[in-house]
Amino acid sequence: MIRLPTHADVVAAAERLKGVAVRTPLLASALLSATTGARVFLKPECLQRTGSFKFRGAYNALSLIPEADRAKGVVACSSGNHAQGVAEAARLFGVDATILMPADAPAMKIARTKRSGASVVTYDRAREDREALTVKLAAEKKADLVHPFDDARVIAGQGTIGLEIVEDLAASGLVPDLVLTPASGGGLASGIALGLEARAPAARVVMVEPAGFDDQARSLAAGTRVSNPKTSGSICDALLSPTPGEITFAVNVARGSTAVAASDDEALEAMAFAAIEHKLLVEPGGAVALAALLKDRVDVAGKTVVVVLSGGNVDPALLARALGV
Repeated sequence: MIRLPTHADVVAAAERLKGVAVRTPLLASALLSATTGARVFLKPECLQRTGSFKFRGAYNALSLIPEADRAKGVVACSSGNHAQGVAEAARLFGVDATILMPADAPAMKIARTKRSGASVVTYDRAREDREALTVKLAAEKKADLVHPFDDARVIAGQGTIGLEIVEDLAASGLVPDLVLTPASGGGLASGIALGLEARAPAARVVMVEPAGFDDQARSLAAGTRVSNPKTSGSICDALLSPTPGEITFAVNVARGSTAVAASDDEALEAMAFAAIEHKLLVEPGGAVALAALLKDRVDVAGKTVVVVLSGGNVDPALLARALGV
C-alpha cells in the first residue's frame, strides 16, 4: 500500500526549507476584493526561488534522500518548473541531476535548468511516454527518481504553502475558506490541502486546469483517475500532465478538493491583470487560478479566498502577447 503524506510531513518540510526557500508574501488585493465581494489574497510563488513553487518540493525530496544514495544523483521529468527546482536543489546539495524534458518546453526553462548544472534529455511529448522513459533513465543511472507530483516528499514540500497561508491570515484574524490553485498532476493542490487541515479544516482547495486538459475535474466526477485525450495543445505548458497522480488523487478526494477550468485566452488575460494591477510576472499555467476568479468560475462572495500564482517563468514573447505589445 502506498503511504500517503500527512500534515506532520508538511510541518517537518517547513523546518527543512527554513532559510532556503523564500517565504513568499500573502498580498491583499483591494481591487479583487471589491470586484468579487470576497476577501481576496494573492500568494505569488512566482517570487519563489527558481521562479515557481516547485523548488519547495524538490528541495524537501532531496533532503530526505540518504546521503550515500544522494551521491548517486537524481533523475526527474518536467516541462520546466520542476526541472529547475530539482536542478537547483541538486546544485545546493552538490549532486548530479538529469532531467527529462519535452523537446517543445519553453527555451528559457531548458536554459535555466542547464544553468543550475543539470543534464537535460529531451523527448517527444506527443509520441513518447515520459513516465516510462524517466523510470528507465533512473534505473540506468541507479539514481533516485524525484517525481514532479506523485511523490510524498514533493507533496509535503509543496504543502508548506498551505502552512504559510494559514499563519499569515491568522495574523489578521482570518481563516481561509477557499484556496484556488493551478493544477496538473495535483501535487500542489494536495500539498496545500494537507498544510491547511490542522488549523483550517473547513477550508477547501479548488484546482484550476487548462480547458481541454481537465483530468482532475473528470477524475473527481468519475471517482477514479482518468486521462486527458491529448498531451499538448495549450500554452499552459506547466499543467499538461496526462492524469492525476495516484497519491495526489487520494489526498484531494479525501479532503474534498474540487476543480474548474480556464482557457488559454483567459490565462493570458490573467497574466496581464497580474502584471498591470499587481506588478507580478506570472506564466500562463501560473495564472489559471487567477483567471478562474476573474471569470467567476467559483462562488467566492463573502469568503476569504487565496489565489496561488504558482510560477513566473514566461518567455518574453508570450508575455508580450499577454500584454498586447
